[in-house]
Amino acid sequence: MNTPLRLAAFIAAAAACATALAGCGSSASSTTSASSTTSATATTAAFPVTVKAGDGEVTLKSYPTRIVSLSATATEDLYAVGAGSQVVAVDQDSDYPAGAPKTSMSGLTPNIEAIAKYNPSLVVASQDSGGLVAGMTKLGIPVLIEPAVATIAGVYAQIEQVGQATGHAATAVTVVTGMQRQIAADVKQAGANHQDLTYYWELSANPFYSAASSTFIGQVVGLFGLKNIADKASKPSDGGYPELSQEYIVTAKPQIIFLADNQAADGGQTPAIVAKRPGWSGIPAVQRGEVIGLDDDIASRWGPRLPDLVAEIAQAVEQASK
Repeated sequence: MNTPLRLAAFIAAAAACATALAGCGSSASSTTSASSTTSATATTAAFPVTVKAGDGEVTLKSYPTRIVSLSATATEDLYAVGAGSQVVAVDQDSDYPAGAPKTSMSGLTPNIEAIAKYNPSLVVASQDSGGLVAGMTKLGIPVLIEPAVATIAGVYAQIEQVGQATGHAATAVTVVTGMQRQIAADVKQAGANHQDLTYYWELSANPFYSAASSTFIGQVVGLFGLKNIADKASKPSDGGYPELSQEYIVTAKPQIIFLADNQAADGGQTPAIVAKRPGWSGIPAVQRGEVIGLDDDIASRWGPRLPDLVAEIAQAVEQASK
């Protein structure tokens, strides 16, 4: 996803969550089943199932054998919980895993007719754009809206919800447990009390957009206790994604810089380019080689590869603490 679209997705999610971060982050945590308990095995016996997603309560009358994903994160969730064989088509931004049936469909501007051609028994998306839910409902096709989360707990809840909706509840729980253990181990190794370290998270350059502590990304980095330079510049109107001036960043002197815009499609920013920016050579992160080029896709999604992102952050924290 290129930088403008990625930022649009971030800011849209932020606007939706700005007044109720906890509610947005836990939307998937209130999942329910049509029966008193959800089957622990991926069998048709678990259906019908009702889950409370971003678009309200959604009932799946039977095991969904043909799933269309219009969200890169949802695609990763589906494959992680074991529903990959049920996926018949994914959107143009779903580039992981490599074997996913990628198409030219867009999750931002969905085409109802194009989706319907795959005869889906379930559609999963991150937002209800272009009348997606209404259009699919007219065709009798259930849609799960799994929006960008605001909390780490929301990540786990959403994965478990995708597992319930697709008949893989038990596997989803296993995935979440593994993620929790890996993240806990990395935080323990690097330490969670680094209030002496400041950081800058770069979503884009020219203009320079960042993520404050109130955002999902801010919470992830907050696991290590780092101080976010974007917090003082953030206002309610920016939804936690403030635009910062170069002067502000240089003056703040962050000790770690995380680049979530280093892929070519996102701006191609690198530690070398950052070092050449006017005035940036005096920033501690630049001087000490603590400018970290992240995997942009992992850094912009909220799915099963979250532990990989945490591991990258942990490594940077450990190095900066020496």
